[in-house]
Amino acid sequence: MDINSVRLLATFGVMAIGSIAPAFAIGWIGSKAVESIARNPEASSKVQTMALLAIVFAEAVAIYALVVALILKFVA
Repeated sequence: MDINSVRLLATFGVMAIGSIAPAFAIGWIGSKAVESIARNPEASSKVQTMALLAIVFAEAVAIYALVVALILKFVA
C-alpha cells in the first residue's frame, strides 16, 4: 500500500469513530433528558439547559475529529 492509501484509510477511520461516538452520546443524552423531564416536569428548564450543554460538548468531539481528519488528508 502506498502512502496515499494509508492516509485515506486513516482519514476514514478517524471520521468513522469520531462521528459515531458523538452520535450515540447525543442520542443517549437526549433520551435521558426526556426521561428525566417525564419524571419531573417542574425541572424541565434546568434539564433542557444541562442537556443542551452536554450535547454541545459531545458535538465538539465530532468537530475535533473532523479537524484531525482534514489534517491527515491534506497536511500529513
